[in-house]
Amino acid sequence: MFTLAQEMPQDWWEVEALFDLCFAPGRTALSSYRLRDEVPPVAGLCRVARDQYGNLGGAIRCWPVMVGLHEALLLGPVAVHPTAQGEGLGGALVRDTVARAAEQGYARILLVGDAPYYARFGFERLEGVEMPPPTNPDRVLGLALVDGAWDGVRGTVTRLA
Repeated sequence: MFTLAQEMPQDWWEVEALFDLCFAPGRTALSSYRLRDEVPPVAGLCRVARDQYGNLGGAIRCWPVMVGLHEALLLGPVAVHPTAQGEGLGGALVRDTVARAAEQGYARILLVGDAPYYARFGFERLEGVEMPPPTNPDRVLGLALVDGAWDGVRGTVTRLA
């Protein structure tokens, strides 16, 4: 059994170690990390999952970005410790973050990920939204938290300055 909670400053390095474990230390070379450089994550949407002993089982973060002239949230990374995979923890983190983002008034979320996995949460491939290269456009997915939030939204994804 895992409990979800807001990531606290003291969790930072433990979460970073989990991301390194799940994605390899070279993960920061990925194009999506260029959008995160020197930009703080959205604190209220950074979550951790801990078991009854306090062990970190998973984590998720969100970052503010621009798509053309429109603000959006970049969801990710999301990681689940190998010993906790297959228990639905990743899905619980995504559902929790999406619900919190909607409650906080965000209109749209995007991510780079596996369409068949994220489709169950309502994410769809985005046409005309360009992540920094070399991102496969088939993996650029979006979710409207408000009806029509992605209608007419096109352009390059950039850091929120």
